[in-house]
Amino acid sequence: MFNKKILIAVTGGILGLMAVMLVKLGNPGNMGYCIACFLRDIGGGLGFQKVPTVQYMRPEIFGLIGGAFIAALSRKEFSVVGGSSPVIRFFLAFISIIGMLVFLGCPIRAILRLAGGDLNAGVGILGLIVGVVIGIYFLNRGFSLGRSTGQSKLNGYIFPVLAVFTLFLLIFNITVFFASETGPGSMHAPVIISAVAGIIIGILAQRSRFCSVGGIRDFIFFRDSYLLIGLIALLAVTFIGNVAVGTFKLGFAGQPIAHTDGVWNFLGMLLAGTASTLLGGCPIRQLVAASEGNTDCVITVIGLIAGAAFAHNFGLAASPKGVPLAGQFATVIGIALVFIVGFLGSQRNGSFFGGAGVGK
Repeated sequence: MFNKKILIAVTGGILGLMAVMLVKLGNPGNMGYCIACFLRDIGGGLGFQKVPTVQYMRPEIFGLIGGAFIAALSRKEFSVVGGSSPVIRFFLAFISIIGMLVFLGCPIRAILRLAGGDLNAGVGILGLIVGVVIGIYFLNRGFSLGRSTGQSKLNGYIFPVLAVFTLFLLIFNITVFFASETGPGSMHAPVIISAVAGIIIGILAQRSRFCSVGGIRDFIFFRDSYLLIGLIALLAVTFIGNVAVGTFKLGFAGQPIAHTDGVWNFLGMLLAGTASTLLGGCPIRQLVAASEGNTDCVITVIGLIAGAAFAHNFGLAASPKGVPLAGQFATVIGIALVFIVGFLGSQRNGSFFGGAGVGK
């Protein structure tokens, strides 16, 4: 266990170090490694959403998938499974990222923002914790998405192979995607450095099972601090790195790509935390599991991209100016829908989905 704790601490620490480095080299402030933001940008790069300021095929994501895929193959942990409530998974993912984009970041970015001095992120993290607690309530009631079953290997290879192919296109500057000329989508570190950073994080995350939501869930649910150690290391190293390079700024106002509306920071992450707990993990864990052959997690990733595109196409996502009225309504409706799924999926309330387990 001691060695495992070192591994998870190293994973969180390296992720924090990479995040600071990527911001210094061009990524948006406090967004060295935000899975939700990067998936949103990828959706824009593919043309799924037309907002010109958030379109870029982030090499960090494709590198992460490739790194996790290589690590899973090398350790003989590549196992192709699926068929566990794929439509419900898509639905929960779709809704969860709307909450993240109302907050302006995934759980990892919430920690990165806090480590950069953004106190708005502290409000969001409180919402995330409450959301995880609500998710645990449903798990205790018997919530389940059912068991995954074995599938042909071809099903598992398609996702990581496409990601690696896309990464090669980006590295060799083969321009077939949309790319922002202004705004967050235009801000990025050099492709090679971003790709390498992604590969390193993918390998470490696969080895350690790093998960931000899982860290909170396991500590509350099982009193298991293993994954939480990774989050603490992420916070500590990012804080030290920001202070060292001069990017630490304590306060609520004037933070990069953030707003100061505490109610919606809290509720956006509450929505994300509840849905992610029911899904069995945060966006980075879903990406890694998808790279290990879990096709249910591939569906979850597709749901995240689709939800991000929907949020921007229909004006739900927040901006530094605040949360639009449509985004506020979407957050409240999203929370209600996730609660309904939680109740209907609980065995004590009818066991609509059947099976056992929360998913990989």
